[in-house]
Amino acid sequence: MTKGKFAIGALFGIAAGFVAGILTAPKSGKETRAELRHKVVETKDEVIEKAKDVKHKAGDVAEDVVDKAEKVVGDVADKIVDTTKDLKAKSEQAAKEAKAVIQKNK
Repeated sequence: MTKGKFAIGALFGIAAGFVAGILTAPKSGKETRAELRHKVVETKDEVIEKAKDVKHKAGDVAEDVVDKAEKVVGDVADKIVDTTKDLKAKSEQAAKEAKAVIQKNK
C-alpha cells in the first residue's frame, strides 16, 4: 500500500471514529449536531490551510526547478560554445598543416 493510500485510509478511519464517538455520546441531538457542525467547519478550515501550504510549497519547488534548469542550460550552452571554438581552432590548424604538406610536396 502506498503512503498516500495509507494516509487517506487513516483519515477516513479517524473521521469515522470521531463521528461514531459523537453519535454515541450522551448528549442531546441538538448539542451533537452543533458539535458536528463546529468540527466540520474547523476541519474544513484546517484542510484549506493545508492546501494553501501545499500550493505555496509546490510553487517554491517549481521556481527552484526552473532556476536550476536555467543554470544547467546556461552551463551546457557555455560548454558548447567553448567546444565549438576549440574545434574551430583545431580545424584551422589542421587546414594550415595540410596546406603546408601540399606546398611541400609540389
